[in-house]
Amino acid sequence: MIRFKLQELIAERQFRNGVRVTLTELSKTTGINRVTLSKIVNQRGYSTVTDNIDKLCQFFGCQVGELMEYIDETDLSEK
Repeated sequence: MIRFKLQELIAERQFRNGVRVTLTELSKTTGINRVTLSKIVNQRGYSTVTDNIDKLCQFFGCQVGELMEYIDETDLSEK
């Protein structure tokens, strides 16, 4: 399963810049629908298009691996 680390990136940017970042502002800046951003943050295993991943990496100035990570679902079921 792919897990997005969008909340972590938002929190890091807020801390670094001292300015609150909302999903609405992120939506306006990136052109990604706010509902899509909400699903990325809240829905486990949500799938999105690579164009959105590209826009988020550009906004945060990060690499794909900083935006999302692979989690082996068998590890989750064993816990």
